[in-house]
Amino acid sequence: MQKKWLVGVVALLVLVGTGAALWSGLLRGPDGLAEAKSGAEANQRGKDGRKPDVALEFVPREVVQPALARMPALVQFSGPLVAPQTSLVRAKAAGTLVALTAAEGSRVQVGQVIGRIDMAETSSRVAERSANLESARATLAQAERTHGSNERLAAQQFISPIALDNSRAAVDTARAALHAAQAALDTTRVGLRDATLLAPISGIVARRHVLPGEKVSIDQPVLTIVDLVRLELAGSVGTHEVSRLTAGMPVDVQVEGVAQPVAGRIARIAPAAEPGTRSIGVTIELANPGETLRAGQYALALATLADDRERLTLPAAAVGNSAGQDHVWLIEDGVLARRAVTLGRRDEREGRIEVLQGVHPASQVLAARFDNLREGARALIVANRSAAVAASSSAAAPK
Repeated sequence: MQKKWLVGVVALLVLVGTGAALWSGLLRGPDGLAEAKSGAEANQRGKDGRKPDVALEFVPREVVQPALARMPALVQFSGPLVAPQTSLVRAKAAGTLVALTAAEGSRVQVGQVIGRIDMAETSSRVAERSANLESARATLAQAERTHGSNERLAAQQFISPIALDNSRAAVDTARAALHAAQAALDTTRVGLRDATLLAPISGIVARRHVLPGEKVSIDQPVLTIVDLVRLELAGSVGTHEVSRLTAGMPVDVQVEGVAQPVAGRIARIAPAAEPGTRSIGVTIELANPGETLRAGQYALALATLADDRERLTLPAAAVGNSAGQDHVWLIEDGVLARRAVTLGRRDEREGRIEVLQGVHPASQVLAARFDNLREGARALIVANRSAAVAASSSAAAPK
């Protein structure tokens, strides 16, 4: 009897508690009933030990399909700009540099007098050889007069034929001496003209190697003149890329310190690879009419090679890499699937990459890399992500 009485008391308490909960829910209205129901469901989930299966939602901008596009290849090489029209003015005579009118950075024109070397000794030799020339000319005149008299005497048979031949030989000797004196004078005058330094090209003085008052020797550098109207970029490309380049091909040259690329063209391609490097020299020519660019500036040249076919491409951000394997995430039949892909050509400027294997044009690919994705998880594409699902999928936020 006592045992039955205890069971009855427990049952009565359970009924009273359940009735109180229902009565409280009715007093609080529909919200109260919903809370009571959710509490009951939570108790049931606690008993089963399972979590609700909530689908991940992605908006259309987070999902892309592979697209066919042409992907031009880029061949790039770099190096410093050089001025091919660079002239080194050298002293053609020895002496003291008495004047150098061109300063560094100044502009000179071809044929302009830019300096003078004191050649007093050469001037003295010019005077001396001028006198020798006059003496040879007088000697020739005397020999010719003597020979003329001998011809008249020989006609009257007053002198022998041998004497006439001797006078003729004297005239030839005097004439040769005159020519030798003239040549010696011309040579000395050329040396005197070399005392004046002339600009061989038009351009800007880049460097002065000597100063006025210093003694210079023959072939000693005096000035360096640079013509900036035309510049060149000397670079090198691999032997596997040079076959796609041709002389005259346009290129874009990005010069350090210049915001916009400069148009150039391939001027020359070396006929052979450099020993030990397996690279071939390529020379780019740049027009610089405003002389805004300077020799020595570092530049990067980009040659764009047209693509001959369309390729299946994806945004580069859609491709991830794990343990050396490239992969993408797909939405297939409402669930997430991870697929390994084989990549091809890249277009860094457009941010796209060619996919050779792993996807097809109808594939739905996540456009960015997300964290904590699980293969086989439910996934939906919705117009707007709901707040509840957004909160539940915050762990899958993109990087």
